[in-house]
Amino acid sequence: MSAGGSGRMTGYPLRDRLAVVAGFAGPFLVALALVPFRTDLSNTNAALILVVMVVAVAAVGNRVAGAVAALSAAAWFDFFLTRPYERFTMTDTDDIETAVLLLFVGLIVSQLAARARRLEVITVTDADHLRRIHETADLTRSTKSADAVVEHVRRELIELLTLRGCRFEYGTLMGQPPRLEQDGTVAVGRRHWDVDHGGWPDGEIELRAYGNGHYFGRFMLDPTPGTVPSLKARLVAVTLADQTGAALDTAGLAQARTRA
Repeated sequence: MSAGGSGRMTGYPLRDRLAVVAGFAGPFLVALALVPFRTDLSNTNAALILVVMVVAVAAVGNRVAGAVAALSAAAWFDFFLTRPYERFTMTDTDDIETAVLLLFVGLIVSQLAARARRLEVITVTDADHLRRIHETADLTRSTKSADAVVEHVRRELIELLTLRGCRFEYGTLMGQPPRLEQDGTVAVGRRHWDVDHGGWPDGEIELRAYGNGHYFGRFMLDPTPGTVPSLKARLVAVTLADQTGAALDTAGLAQARTRA
């Protein structure tokens, strides 16, 4: 299986591409619809209406779509709903503050909505997947060894994704192997690989472990040829990697306190 295989390398999935389009066009249309009422509608209420649009886009799309929607909402709020109208210029301090808040709130809620979408997929999965998550969480809470969590998750990933092998690299980002993303998709360079139709791409796949926003290492997945793990399984794998990152972050804080 090669990265250039026909029909296997794709851009974003259709649903996500449509969500990005909606992220740009949706706030524009909503702001345009509010134009006849802009003299009577407070800018705060108009901003809240646009935030609802951002949440809707993020809920059906992904983080990128939500971010696009937040930026679009702030821009069209400025253009259509603040004086001077039909210009990307604001002179009133309150309007500027509202636009900035609209942007930041939109970005935050888009991230939360996208994460909720991922968790929703996981919660409807079977009991075996939930067992893996719960057992890893229990181990993370009970053990004082982050290495024990790494080894546990390594074995879980082999079974969960039907891998030939799996290893963990601490603090290494050498090369540009295909990457299992937070939303369960696989990226090869800047493009997405259609796992559901083409299986895994050639070579090892990296699954990064972050804790509290810090990168600690990555699992290097060695897929079994011909296997096609479900989206649910891939999302569970991402969750297990997140739990590993949390364990490594906790271990790092404990070591720092000990040295202090």
